[in-house]
Amino acid sequence: MARTKAVLGHGARLSDFLSASLLARVVPAQVVNEVLDAHGCNSQRIRSFPAVAGVYYCMALSLYPEAAYEEVFSVVSQGLAWASGAAEPAGVNKATISRLRSRIGSAPLRDLVGRCCSVMADPASHPEAFYKGLRLVAIDGSNFEVPDEADNVNSFGYPGSRTGHSGYPQAQCAILVECATHAILAANIGPYRTGEWDVCEPLLQRLDGTMLLLADRGFDGFDHWLKAKSTDAQLLWRCRNNRQLPVLQELDDGSYLSALHPGPANGDEATITVRVIEYSLPGMADAQPRYRLLTTLLDCEVAPAMELAKLYHQRWEIEGVFDELKTHLLRGRRVLRSKTAELVRQEFYGWVLAHYAVRWLLHQGAARHRMSHSQLSFKGHLELLKRTQSRSGNFPPTEPKTSRPLVA
Repeated sequence: MARTKAVLGHGARLSDFLSASLLARVVPAQVVNEVLDAHGCNSQRIRSFPAVAGVYYCMALSLYPEAAYEEVFSVVSQGLAWASGAAEPAGVNKATISRLRSRIGSAPLRDLVGRCCSVMADPASHPEAFYKGLRLVAIDGSNFEVPDEADNVNSFGYPGSRTGHSGYPQAQCAILVECATHAILAANIGPYRTGEWDVCEPLLQRLDGTMLLLADRGFDGFDHWLKAKSTDAQLLWRCRNNRQLPVLQELDDGSYLSALHPGPANGDEATITVRVIEYSLPGMADAQPRYRLLTTLLDCEVAPAMELAKLYHQRWEIEGVFDELKTHLLRGRRVLRSKTAELVRQEFYGWVLAHYAVRWLLHQGAARHRMSHSQLSFKGHLELLKRTQSRSGNFPPTEPKTSRPLVA
């Protein structure tokens, strides 16, 4: 059946329909439409489930992991009932949702992470987010299970086990996080057996000279260091204990200058001077005999070794982010929902955007009351966002409904 033409792209005003939605405040509808236009997957006609609403739907999937697809749609679409004058939103079936998700794909959600997930902390309200004027950020990777479907197996692969392989295929992800606020600034997803650095490396483009990047062991090779250093960010990474690091100059605080040497593949590239900090944690259960850090902060008077050793442990904030993603947002759900690799990627980026929305809400209260983010409950703010989202259609549009079609 023929459909009526709708206004395209930038004319959409879904924010009128979702004006109370925190998702739409964090990820504005205008930006969603711009991204959908850029990828050529915006709705061209009036639909009961336009593409811009489909993007919000992909985010909401992570807010309501226990609910059926159709129930999640009913939460997201309450405001859309205004366009047709219906008392209740028009229902859609699971097949309609799947077709729209496939048409949108993962690229628009990935680009929205890049455009909307920005730093939150400022020195005035959250000085703990900075060291010597540098914003503390951390990078790391993790794995998560996806449905045991043929396309997911082919794209992501199984982890090995003593009996052959595990019960579910797994994807590998990497995130770049602002330590103090737990805001995810960049994210990437890849196959299980892809090297962790290969998944993390695309996130380096989000770094700049205002940041101090913390990272765990495994990223201390010459190539890794060279690429990260080229972003102008400062680095503070843990180093393997068995790595050979010659002492070139001992410094007054007990640290020393050393050098990273290029491998055969790097040809005649010059060595990189680094500063090495070694320390122990006496009296702590399960502590290792020695910890070693590498840093680009070479001046021991500006950045004393004791301060950096203490500072490095903020890297563990990223483990809290993975816990928020997997435990609180998924609410114990073992796997994501999507049965194809492209929709797993789409769901992953929607998952990241939903997490950022919760953290944005939490940050508003933390900044207003000059509180540390650690003093506020992620779970509590998640529930608050879910309650607010379900009332997103209770606010009127900015123009009389008699003169406005639903546009997308």
